[in-house]
Amino acid sequence: MNATRPEKIESTETETVDNNLAAVTEVEAGIRDFVRNDIAYLRRPAAGSTETPLDPSADATVTNVNSLIQRVAGTSLAEIENLISELESLRDLLHAEGQRVQREISGYAQLSQAAMKSTRMISDNVAQWKRAADGLRNS
Repeated sequence: MNATRPEKIESTETETVDNNLAAVTEVEAGIRDFVRNDIAYLRRPAAGSTETPLDPSADATVTNVNSLIQRVAGTSLAEIENLISELESLRDLLHAEGQRVQREISGYAQLSQAAMKSTRMISDNVAQWKRAADGLRNS
């Protein structure tokens, strides 16, 4: 009964990964086709000229490609920046918690030393009282 359940989970995870990979591949293929179709003529030299003149439609195509790349990369960059800020906040929190733990350990160490001194003083006093009581009994 338990042996079949992990297989189902693994197959579901594998299908999800495959679907995500297929979607990414499809987007990449679309971008490649777009760039090839819209900018391929810019790479061909004009007949009898060594420079390729840029017409307004080519300039618009380049602008469209740049905006497409910015939109695709913009989301990733925003997520990376959010992750960096979260990690910095976590680092600050861990640093503050580390300092708090050090203060508490120091407080416990001082308390332990005070308890040890008090215990020594009490045991010394009890030993003196015992000696005094033994001395009174012997006399």
